[in-house]
Amino acid sequence: MDQSAAQILHDVFGYGVFRPGQEEIVDLLASGKSALIVMPTGAGKSLCYQIPALLSDRLTVIVSPLVALMDDQVAALRANGVPAGSIHSGLTREEQVTNWRAVSASECRLLYLSPERLMTQRMLDAIAKLNPALFVVDEAHCISKWGTSFRPEYERLSSLREHFPDAAIAGFTATADEATRSDIAAKLFRGKGRIIVHGFDRPNLRLAVLPKTEWKTQLLAFLEDKREVAGIVYCLSRKLTGEVADFLNASGFNAIAYHAGLDAQTRKENQNRFMSENAVTMVATIAFGMGVDKPDIRYVCNLNLPGSLEAYYQEIGRAGRDGLPAETLLLFGLSDMALRRRFIEQDGEDEAHKMREHKRLDALLAYCEAATCRRIALLSYFDEETGACGNCDNCLDPPTMIDGTRDAQMLLSVIRDTGQMFGGAHIIDVLRGAKTQKILDRNHDRLAGYGAGADQPKDYWQAFIRQAVAGNYVTINIQKYGALQITRLGVRVAEGEVDFLLREIDLAKPARKQKKRKAEKLPVAEGDQDLLAVLKSLRLEIAREKNVPAYVVFPDATLMEMARERPATLDEMSGINGVGPRKLEGFGKIFLEAIAAQD
Repeated sequence: MDQSAAQILHDVFGYGVFRPGQEEIVDLLASGKSALIVMPTGAGKSLCYQIPALLSDRLTVIVSPLVALMDDQVAALRANGVPAGSIHSGLTREEQVTNWRAVSASECRLLYLSPERLMTQRMLDAIAKLNPALFVVDEAHCISKWGTSFRPEYERLSSLREHFPDAAIAGFTATADEATRSDIAAKLFRGKGRIIVHGFDRPNLRLAVLPKTEWKTQLLAFLEDKREVAGIVYCLSRKLTGEVADFLNASGFNAIAYHAGLDAQTRKENQNRFMSENAVTMVATIAFGMGVDKPDIRYVCNLNLPGSLEAYYQEIGRAGRDGLPAETLLLFGLSDMALRRRFIEQDGEDEAHKMREHKRLDALLAYCEAATCRRIALLSYFDEETGACGNCDNCLDPPTMIDGTRDAQMLLSVIRDTGQMFGGAHIIDVLRGAKTQKILDRNHDRLAGYGAGADQPKDYWQAFIRQAVAGNYVTINIQKYGALQITRLGVRVAEGEVDFLLREIDLAKPARKQKKRKAEKLPVAEGDQDLLAVLKSLRLEIAREKNVPAYVVFPDATLMEMARERPATLDEMSGINGVGPRKLEGFGKIFLEAIAAQD
């Protein structure tokens, strides 16, 4: 008897109802239509293509960027009794042959492949004989040069439509602005499919941004109440990654480093530790993250400025995928801004591409210096409107805005009178009346603005210039070695046509600090916390025994529901969200025993 999507959701995966937006996508893909789906991380995108795959009697091929992600997805499906397989270089030849035989015999309807493996002529010919129903391209933004994570191996997927004209093609991503979405749709299905955008809002994420002063102090303050949970600290360089990991370990944290300079085996071991352990901090470059599907990451901290709002959204999106509260912190400094501009200028010869990337960086800087709700600023970039969130640093601790026009005019006059050829350090020296050789050699001590800003310390002017750059009054010209140059808006300030509004720079607390709050408690009553700890410990023990990530056994949300509801029988346990028949059979009794022992 044919099953419905709702039956599969309940009978296989153990959930009573679809999350918002899921059912529409399931129905669309099950009917054989192509689509690009943009939905926030944590919204349950995997079920959107796994259920159509189970509704079909033909093969579904999922294209995934990382071996580790394929293995985790396959393990999670098998834990629910779903035959799924993958073929990749991390498997033995025997395992690959076994998996392919299962696919060929129609015993396995979900096959995970990397783009490189799929787009070989041999694999394309073999799959064509099986008449696949659906191709799913995960992390679909990687196919677009308009996006921020373009991967050349993904571009070859644009020929899937020619190879398989009778199959539906679905792209999934959490991160794509309008230009990127149009490009993905054109490449995957020549625009002959739907584009479904289910929003970018992640209301469970607390957003915060601080000017970078002393990163060690700022990082420890952020992590002070997070020793017992998992999170990610992103760094721009391999060197800083190692330094931060060593610093955190010396400070009593369980920290692991991850970057492309480590050998493949070390990277694999470090990722496995992060996926399976509860309280671990992954300190990483952006080499870590794509496809990371650990639901209980409780924080993401960026110690350096990302390249764009899309990249930033993608990185913080790895936190709180279980829908529970998570925190983010972004630290940014003037040197980060200059470095990002330099990266853009060194990125090939395509001037149009460079212009787009500069504009994307401008948008991120504007977000960093936003004085109103962060969520409004972030979502507006993706053409989504929302109200004040009440859950970001600016909502919880609104900044004081003052008129900084006088100081701005002093700054702009010195930039102009020195020929717009010098970086921030020299401009500040002139403003403060320093007697450096550089100033004396160029007669900059004779300028009208020399010493005009001497009543303010260097830290003040550094913060002031950051705001001027972020607000697009001043720009950093990388081709002139980071020279500060005045924009059209800056000219209008200099000429008194518009005011310069300044976020108050309080040097008594140089890193504007959020009001101290107690760590956010996860939604489990005080009396259930001990039981939840027992259930998590049991889950970790089982996961290690089976060599799978902890969430494959049960996600946090399922354990929390167990701790609240305290089921006493297998029938009651089957009513817990996330406990399907296979998991009830495999783990039901042992978890019931753990619950009974606590009552």
